[in-house]
Amino acid sequence: MTKRLAFIYCALFLLFASPCGAASLSVTMSVAPLKYFAEQIGGDRVNVTVMVPAGASPATYEPKPRQMAALSDAKLFIAIGVPFERAWLPRMRSANPKMVVVKALAGIELMRMAAHHHDGSFAGEEHDGISDPHVWTSPAAAKSLSSTILSALIQVDPAGSSEYQKNYNRLVEGIDALDSDLRHLLEGKRGTKFLVYHPSWGYFARDYGLVQIPVELEGKEPGPRELAEVIRMAKKDGITVVFAQPQFSEKSARIVADAIDGELVMADPMSEDWANNLREVARSIKQALR
Repeated sequence: MTKRLAFIYCALFLLFASPCGAASLSVTMSVAPLKYFAEQIGGDRVNVTVMVPAGASPATYEPKPRQMAALSDAKLFIAIGVPFERAWLPRMRSANPKMVVVKALAGIELMRMAAHHHDGSFAGEEHDGISDPHVWTSPAAAKSLSSTILSALIQVDPAGSSEYQKNYNRLVEGIDALDSDLRHLLEGKRGTKFLVYHPSWGYFARDYGLVQIPVELEGKEPGPRELAEVIRMAKKDGITVVFAQPQFSEKSARIVADAIDGELVMADPMSEDWANNLREVARSIKQALR
């Protein structure tokens, strides 16, 4: 290869790898679903990194030293209110004082985590005192998240504002279409209950008129008494599916599923493929509620 051809190839690589010659904006966030919104809005202008890897729990995760070191390059951190942020966000700020930290929950009215109580009664709606950060399971709340991310990207990269706005508008159209699909899928199911191990689907349930009932007790493995009460309730309501997720043990969920002659189905609220994941979960819930 001649020096001239080598120069041309290198120039083309740089042109297409970094649009308009601009370096990618380094954006870090806590959980994978947020990556979907940041990449949809940011396009080729952003390079998005997720702190909590697939299968790990954002309640207990501890970032690796290499992740903390990589934060030195981040221009923007999107926080969502998951538990590990309370311990680690101050350290992240110390690792990169120039990094802009944005709280994606701004402007969203938070629900409380669903729970059942020690007396065996169920609060299929809320548990006092513990805010539920899983707002992205609601397409309506996802639009608010996206608006916050749009503003944050424009703040740290004003030159990309027109591109970000265009991408955001396209994203919102897609979210509205998804919401329409989910309402059609779950039509006629209002007021029905579905059983989950961990109460991650409260906003989804609220949007579509469903009631999630958790197996776990206030974030802890249920004891024999609580499991017996869950099994009794499930049999009474004709529930035959228990939804579990990779971030938590399947042990208790499987005990309940076996006791009701039911099925254990995985429904991961932390999936990076946000839109397709919500469609799949809606289909699974519709099938379970037949």
